[in-house]
Amino acid sequence: MVRAYGTLAIVALVLTGCQNSAPTQSGLEGMEHVHGMGVNPADERLYIATHFGMWRMTVDGGDTERITDSLQDTMGFTVAGPDHFYGSGHPDLEDPVLNQPPQPPLLGLIESTDAGRTWQSRSLLHEADFHGLTFAHDTLYAADSTNRRFMVSSDEIDWEERAAIGCQDVDVSPTDPDLLVGICDSDDVAYGVYISRDGGASWSATAAPILRTTTWQDDTELWGASDDGGIHVSADDGVSWEGRGVLPGAVTALFDAGSWLFAAVIDDGIYRSDDAAATWHRIYAEPR
Repeated sequence: MVRAYGTLAIVALVLTGCQNSAPTQSGLEGMEHVHGMGVNPADERLYIATHFGMWRMTVDGGDTERITDSLQDTMGFTVAGPDHFYGSGHPDLEDPVLNQPPQPPLLGLIESTDAGRTWQSRSLLHEADFHGLTFAHDTLYAADSTNRRFMVSSDEIDWEERAAIGCQDVDVSPTDPDLLVGICDSDDVAYGVYISRDGGASWSATAAPILRTTTWQDDTELWGASDDGGIHVSADDGVSWEGRGVLPGAVTALFDAGSWLFAAVIDDGIYRSDDAAATWHRIYAEPR
């Protein structure tokens, strides 16, 4: 077990490309660089975690609004229940609680119980940056990009390190807590789709297309999106894939909400499909 507040080595280079830059005007006015999405059961709205703060909107694209003035870079994001979110990434540099120089600006695990308005540290503050973060089967599954490790926790505080692997996205089967898919790389195999059948203790590379993000619909369909906008679906837990629809750019986040699929396209906007990714229509356009 890894105690949450143990001392870990932090490599400064892992922060490259994260929130060490000032927000652009579009980042203040729109959803610049979406990292994650999820539907809040409390209000059935789509909540969007971005490089410069949290947003929400109705599933048809109406009533789009920034939740708070915070510019927190929520890299990892998952909805655990009504108004209950978990996140990770980098704090707003003006946040006096979560940002504490000279400590590294790493959020570890944070939690919101008021639908993203406020966040509290739960563990690994200054020590971990979970780019892949999923809550399923009453367990948190997390990929720490800072230290290239896959971890799980059932209480938000103590973490079990299960594998040394670098993953940027992790999803868990809704019916099997031991079946996981990740967008990862290892010392032996290049970046790609990996599958674990033992809860993340071991991972195997697959012959899948090169994907950036995935989302599990149910026990029959796993969706993935590539940098060229291609949407793919697997009916055998990620072993084989079929092309299904194309979006006009790199997809940074993909979320299945049962009747709909949502996709965030970088520098473009949010798209929704009502027909299993055959066609898409834009419900939010990035300001130009």
